[in-house]
Amino acid sequence: MKTAKRKKKNDFQKSLPLLLIALPGIVYLIINNYVPMMGLFLAFKDYNFMKGIFKSDWCGLQNFRFLFATKDAWTMTRNTVLYNVAFIVIGTVIAIFIAILMCELGERVRVKFYQASMLLPNMLSWVVIGFVAYAFLNADTGFINNTILAGMGKESVSWYTYQAAWPFILILVFIWKNAGYQSIVYMSSVSGIDKSLYEAAALDGATKMQQIFQITLPMLKPTVITLTLMSIGRMFYSDFGLFYQVPQNSGALYDVTQTIDTYVYRGLMELNDVGMSAAAGFYQSVVGFILVLAANALVRKLDSDNALF
Repeated sequence: MKTAKRKKKNDFQKSLPLLLIALPGIVYLIINNYVPMMGLFLAFKDYNFMKGIFKSDWCGLQNFRFLFATKDAWTMTRNTVLYNVAFIVIGTVIAIFIAILMCELGERVRVKFYQASMLLPNMLSWVVIGFVAYAFLNADTGFINNTILAGMGKESVSWYTYQAAWPFILILVFIWKNAGYQSIVYMSSVSGIDKSLYEAAALDGATKMQQIFQITLPMLKPTVITLTLMSIGRMFYSDFGLFYQVPQNSGALYDVTQTIDTYVYRGLMELNDVGMSAAAGFYQSVVGFILVLAANALVRKLDSDNALF
């Protein structure tokens, strides 16, 4: 009995430094992710600032009806899902492409410069990126209209009222900002592949492209599946800064830029409805959880070794 207690005490003393190192992150996670969960019941209340959180009247599912019984419900849900699908698919392909290119350059000084250059956009806020996009797309003074289109002899385009272009613009801006950051995980995975596999393939006469498709990509499969499952969990969330700051909140673009997050924000600004915001967050979390379970079940059925659980 005493031996077991002594062993537990020794184990705790050994793990104590690691726990202290992790403590700031654990505290942040609890405050930022778990404490706000106590407010989920606001989704079922008619929140009144005078009455407070606990004394406000219960309203059942009225907040959910308000959120999805509008004419914009289908538009914002469609945009949120389709944009996220495009971000996952295109973002993953480009991130893997960048990771492979970087690893092929080897351990050179210029690689560090390229890595820093690709990570720089991720450090910028969406407010700054919104103004950069405005400098390109402004109808009167924008770079595209005054330099590119004018040089080709074509008329200027009012980009902030031209809906057809914005799905491509938003995807391009998202990839430009996030591709470098997303490629870091894949670069570490590629770097961890046993080099003897490539040496054996080269001895057998495999070209560089054959090595990539027969060795690198199959070895990246677990990483791709894990990151994709995590992204699917946020399928019903959108990057608020991208969809609000980059289009400059243009009303003419709502049909192609309106997502659940921007709709809730505009609803709060106009109606000050806290219950609707809580209902939207609750809905997004539940649907995201269901999507992760469904996607993981599909992966477990097709390839159980790469399932998360």
